Amino acid sequence: MEALRRMILEKGKGIGNDIVKVDMFLNHRIDTALLFQMGEAWADEFRNEKPEIVLTVEASGIAMAVAAAHALGDIPVVFAKKSATAVQNDETVQAPVYSFTHKKQNIIRIEKQYLPEGTRVLIIDDFLADGQAVHGLMSLCEQQKATVVGVGIAVEKGFQPGGKALRESGIHLKSLAVVEGIENGNIVLRPEDD
Repeated sequence: MEALRRMILEKGKGIGNDIVKVDMFLNHRIDTALLFQMGEAWADEFRNEKPEIVLTVEASGIAMAVAAAHALGDIPVVFAKKSATAVQNDETVQAPVYSFTHKKQNIIRIEKQYLPEGTRVLIIDDFLADGQAVHGLMSLCEQQKATVVGVGIAVEKGFQPGGKALRESGIHLKSLAVVEGIENGNIVLRPEDD
């Protein structure tokens, strides 16, 4: 997606050889015009899959999931929580997810009632590195016998194995921008048509 690619190149920063810092416009401070363009791009990609729910994990994926759900006709958004709350009931599905960004393991959870059996689910998230979050969300869907119809990612780290593994497993994956690597602090993007 050209607008996202341009923003990454103009405002993104590479740190070391594996950190893509885009929090100025994507997940700490959000450029809302870009956000809704991204939602439209995912809707165009996945509309024919007829998703009934957009699923993400707190917190950075929520805004993107809302944008995609709105563009898909205002379908519901469900987000997996990273910790139990006092108001959450015991009827949950759970999965372990290691956070590359925070360097720790979380147990993500959703109340079963929010992810009904047989639901067609579109997963949306901000980053894809080794695929831990996506696999955790897919596990929640599998536990609930919900069908994952696709995965939409804002920024895929193409130099890490997550995207390749998902594609090889037959998952319909649409990453709006793919980072090939980081060179001297500069983010290098894969050409859009690859």
